[in-house]
Amino acid sequence: MANVLVFLSDLQAGRSSSTVEVRLLRFWEARNVRRGGELMGVDMLLLDSKSTMMPATVNVNRLAVHQTNLEAGSVYSLTGFEVTRCNQNYRLSDSSLQIRFSDSTTFEKITEPAVPIPLESFRFRNYSEMLGLANSNNQLPDLIGEITAVKSTVTDPPQDKNRVMTTIKMDNDTSVTMSLFDAQAVKIHNQLEQMRVDPRVFVATSVNPKIVGGRLFLNATSGTHIYFDKETDAGERLFYRLVEQDTGVPPVAPLLKSYAKVEKLSITELNDFVLSAASQDIDFICTGKVTEIKVDKGWCYVSCSKCFKKLHRSVSSLTCLFCNNTNAVGVLRSVLNLSSLSVYAKLAVLFDTFILCDRYRVEMSIADKTGEGLFVAFDGVMAKLHNMRAHEAANLLAGDGVNPEETDTPPFVLDMEGKTYTFQVKVGPYNFTANHQSFTISRILGEGDREPQPDFVNDGGDDDNGDDNKDAGLVSRKMDGGGCSKSGKASAKSKKARKA
Repeated sequence: MANVLVFLSDLQAGRSSSTVEVRLLRFWEARNVRRGGELMGVDMLLLDSKSTMMPATVNVNRLAVHQTNLEAGSVYSLTGFEVTRCNQNYRLSDSSLQIRFSDSTTFEKITEPAVPIPLESFRFRNYSEMLGLANSNNQLPDLIGEITAVKSTVTDPPQDKNRVMTTIKMDNDTSVTMSLFDAQAVKIHNQLEQMRVDPRVFVATSVNPKIVGGRLFLNATSGTHIYFDKETDAGERLFYRLVEQDTGVPPVAPLLKSYAKVEKLSITELNDFVLSAASQDIDFICTGKVTEIKVDKGWCYVSCSKCFKKLHRSVSSLTCLFCNNTNAVGVLRSVLNLSSLSVYAKLAVLFDTFILCDRYRVEMSIADKTGEGLFVAFDGVMAKLHNMRAHEAANLLAGDGVNPEETDTPPFVLDMEGKTYTFQVKVGPYNFTANHQSFTISRILGEGDREPQPDFVNDGGDDDNGDDNKDAGLVSRKMDGGGCSKSGKASAKSKKARKA
């Protein structure tokens, strides 16, 4: 009988003239990566009143009829379609069937279905179940957990090979890393930057589990949609459960900020950040002019070769307080020539007693249009900038055997005054204390240098998630913005507010 109302579980392979009432959970573009990302159509997930999920697909030739009518979360009456066997790899639901729109298909929005249809449905798997599915290419399950860190390579403007990695705490406090690539990475990165507060709950659909180096990693697929906190009922329940379990542990916000991309800040913003933000380890980029080299503080120091800490000089000895050795016997690296050493000095070298190293330490005032700050550059930064080690500079200034701390500041260091540099600045817990006076320069960027990116674990991650299988329909995807009907819009804010 034509137009009989049935459920998804009643469907059988072949043409169907029956009618099903379904909720469109989410949809995404399907592209053929073997043909340069050629658009093949739109894939979607449908849900009926019995909580049965089934994938559906609209061929590119029929998109003009249906695409403008697609709205995630809406309820539709679907009639006149084909039912086929779905590919057994990279399955989006537990059903073995899928729906294909035909020329006779009608897909019309309705406001009151005959039987209420749930707002959402997920196939969440715990950590052990994810391990069982890893590398099998059978299922693309859903993920829910507490987001504890985010790392991003997305720049402004975005460049090639964008990637965002999130660390998610799952059941039994086990954590897993999930990677998003390209357009998905850019969208999530921008969404996180625009949110008023950092999210706590992370829900991801259709993820691909992989085992790399004995560890579980998850990759996003073209069918992956991301929801935060209370955007879904499932996420909302977990959110309040986590709130109830809070025991004074620092919130996730500082963790997220500490692993975000390396941001550009003015000097005033940098000073404000250490006054208002929570203590953390984080890097920033600042551009400013060197207004003064603090020559009264010297330009180098003698350090212990074991711990690189500054040695304290007395009348008769050099002491390393960190190594707790008050009888250091040593020689300057610049005169480390065994043939010229005394017997005792030779023994000191042979038995790995202190070998003293001269190292750069240059304090400088840096200013931009917003303010001024005190920055310190140490050995590696200065040696790379000037292509000369500290002991080499000391030899040029005063010859072998002279204490470099007693020499004048090298001309090439003084010549930095008046020049503008771009600095990568390392901010640590010390900068958030009352004793804080200066910022440590971890890198000086030259022209053409790529801006620093966060370090990532090597998970072998990529965006190859069965895309070569055209039936799977999981290919590089343009985010459609569809989501749960309860999704809300994030509030925009300034970068400075984000840092606070």
